[in-house]
Amino acid sequence: MVELRSDLGGGKTTFVKGLARGVGSGNTVTSPSFTLNQIYRAKNGTRIAHYDFYRLNKAGIMADELAESLQDDKTITVVEWGDIIEDVLPEDRTAVEFKPVPTSTDERQIIFYYPESQSGLFKQLETERIKIKP
Repeated sequence: MVELRSDLGGGKTTFVKGLARGVGSGNTVTSPSFTLNQIYRAKNGTRIAHYDFYRLNKAGIMADELAESLQDDKTITVVEWGDIIEDVLPEDRTAVEFKPVPTSTDERQIIFYYPESQSGLFKQLETERIKIKP
């Protein structure tokens, strides 16, 4: 489960586009701001359930749908504006925060927050990033 944090236009949907491409989805990724959620499918049966709670004051039935998505081990659940459904989100989630870079409108500082249980994965990702860094 991934929670995305940033201001409007901060890069959340762009991140999901890369995630979808990374799992082999050929779906067109769009922001779910008006539809509340989008489902993207990969060829191997993996799904990305992408939720955006920005326009909601109460999660209502969407909290139930989110809880169901979180139980499916073939689904990568991604949440934007998760404050409203904080009580439904698992404590051991990964959060990705996008912060603007003051000197550039196109660049973002990306900060990952993850549970200890995922530290090995993130160390491996950092090693791979260093190997391919331009």
